[in-house]
Amino acid sequence: MQRVELGSGGVLATGRWLKVRALAWMMALTIITVVLYNATTRGVVLVFAEEGTGPTDGLRLAAAVAGVLAILLFYGMAVRWGERRAPGELSWRGAGRDIALGMALGAALIALVVAVQWAAGWVTVTPRPVESAVLALRDALRSGVLEELVLRLIMLRLLWRIFGAWPAIAGSALLFGTLHMANPDASLFAAACLIAGEGVAIGLYLITGRIWASMAWHASWNFTQGWLLGAAVSGTEDFAGGPLATSPIPGVNPLFNGGGFGPEASLPALGVSLVASIATLRWAWKRGAMAGETRDERLDDAGGR
Repeated sequence: MQRVELGSGGVLATGRWLKVRALAWMMALTIITVVLYNATTRGVVLVFAEEGTGPTDGLRLAAAVAGVLAILLFYGMAVRWGERRAPGELSWRGAGRDIALGMALGAALIALVVAVQWAAGWVTVTPRPVESAVLALRDALRSGVLEELVLRLIMLRLLWRIFGAWPAIAGSALLFGTLHMANPDASLFAAACLIAGEGVAIGLYLITGRIWASMAWHASWNFTQGWLLGAAVSGTEDFAGGPLATSPIPGVNPLFNGGGFGPEASLPALGVSLVASIATLRWAWKRGAMAGETRDERLDDAGGR
């Protein structure tokens, strides 16, 4: 098992002002990553969109792919330069297995949530004409890669380096829920449901030591919920277009079906997410993944090589 490497060289070297340096590094990486993604996607659209017609769905997806590649390349270069280490968390070794695991888990969990809601009579699930999945793929790619890179590789990892594993896990999960409070139909309960599911993405990162499973889980959850099942995703309808339409039944308390925020903001989602998060984090803990690893520890394990 490849443990998460926290980083202990360059700007993260042990010594004076470590907490200040790490926090400043975290903020710089976060800001540059978000700005770079947005600048890249907008730049691609601006350069390649036909004048007077606007960007096509295919161009929007291509812009998202370009943005994802840009931030992955930036992160890898930043870690090599700023932390004096190779970014093992971006290693392609085992990436295919990680992605398959994440996609299967994300789709299965949200499908289970909707199945419970449908069986209880809290939502309707009806067939609809299938439309293009291009924009749904774009949004799944953006949420899965951009959000997981920032929340996991930058914030969780660097907070862990400073404060330890559990404060970092709690802090990054709370931040994820808080960021969605600005979405349509958001509530404290909706944020709590999202926070409850963060243990899955965190656990996958800890278990594999790489980010691919977490990114795939996040993207698959959103794509399955929004495009395949046709439900709202975090208060938005951007993913719609698949073979099914899932709608809350009028008069049913939103606590049971998520209301306008979507199925993920419901008691069934809270229960499924909590069980899945506890199971994944327990799996990570039993495998020793909660320890993390610094470069010095890795060298010690390798006999000083």
